[in-house]
Amino acid sequence: MEETAERDQPLTPAGRLFLQPGMDQVINCAIAVDSPLDVDAIKAEVRSSIMLKHPRFCSLMVRDSCGREHWRKTQVDVDRHVIVRHHPLSDLDPSISDEDAVNDFIADLSVSSPLPTDKPLWEIHLLTAHKTLVFRVHHALGDGISLMSMLLSCCRRADDPAQRPTIGGVGSASAAPNRRRWSVLALVKVVWFTLIYVLEFVLRVLWLKDKTTAVSGGDGVELWPRRLASARFRLDDMKIVKRVVADATINDVLFGIISCGLSRYLDIRSPKGKDHALPEGLRMTGVAMVNLRSQAGLQDMSKLMNSNSGSQWGNKFGMLLLPVYYHRGGSDPIQFVKRAKAMIDKKKLSLEAPFSYKIGDLIMSLFGAKAITMHMVSYAGIADLQILVAKEIIPDPKVLAKCFEDALLEMKEIAEAASKS
Repeated sequence: MEETAERDQPLTPAGRLFLQPGMDQVINCAIAVDSPLDVDAIKAEVRSSIMLKHPRFCSLMVRDSCGREHWRKTQVDVDRHVIVRHHPLSDLDPSISDEDAVNDFIADLSVSSPLPTDKPLWEIHLLTAHKTLVFRVHHALGDGISLMSMLLSCCRRADDPAQRPTIGGVGSASAAPNRRRWSVLALVKVVWFTLIYVLEFVLRVLWLKDKTTAVSGGDGVELWPRRLASARFRLDDMKIVKRVVADATINDVLFGIISCGLSRYLDIRSPKGKDHALPEGLRMTGVAMVNLRSQAGLQDMSKLMNSNSGSQWGNKFGMLLLPVYYHRGGSDPIQFVKRAKAMIDKKKLSLEAPFSYKIGDLIMSLFGAKAITMHMVSYAGIADLQILVAKEIIPDPKVLAKCFEDALLEMKEIAEAASKS
């Protein structure tokens, strides 16, 4: 018993939170390739990868007599973690595309297939008929920064297989200490915006509620069946829009697209007529995760696995409330980006994210699963916005995705016209 007690490691508060029945967050990541999947080669790579050297990927989640969760080292049977499916997912309808079939598969997994606790909390599903891998990892093992850093460390460059891909956020520039000069005015703004946003956070948690709209969820929404769709953007188009809004970032443009796209979707889905018209400026409250590590971007795995490093493995993120405001069709879409930038600039000055990290149990229990969950990943000049929805609330996620895509294209046209004039 003494050896077991020494070997077991307690979960962090964030890790314990992600294992609660109302949360139970599992990250599902799909990777499509051009060549047929070589099952034996993939298993061999997994066995030799850095993943199996990381203690969290080689540990069971166990509970002691008091119900407290711990990590317990175990032997990993790769054959139990790599699950192979040779038959097409869309046997009954061959007209369904690979992307749609995989999206439906992941949407079903997200609510119907929790990871079993009799093995470490990860799986790799090989969908050989679709040349796709679906990597499933429980959020208790780490956040997106940790897991994406590990995934990239397992990859090699196409032009030089001996080299790992370049990881953004690692290097002399990003590793330099923060030397920002704080003026008295800047400190006053930090204190002021922190007070405002922390108070708003508390009020939203305890009392304030958004008005019900066509995209509002309901009790138990985290267990409702899901659908998944993707909105696809060209990063060059987003950069064109960014250039016409002074000091804007890609995140400002993205949030402007989301605000504009949701307004378009509400115009389509909301009941018609004066008695049902949505009020201009109607607020819908979004929740965004924010990386709290001192280094921006993805991390060096050697530092993440070093307990003495300032950038450690785990769930190191806070929450920001990001209000989305409805504006009727015909509004200038560039104004959505300007409003997004003004709001996000104030959020960056506040300490709302660190505050939410400190009271994460309460925050995540109240803001866990919603009717819409969105993630964006950029690769090779394309940004994919994954949209996971409760299909009883949003039965047509492809329409919502098209609203986002059209919003960016209209912003781009206006931006190009403005730059020419």
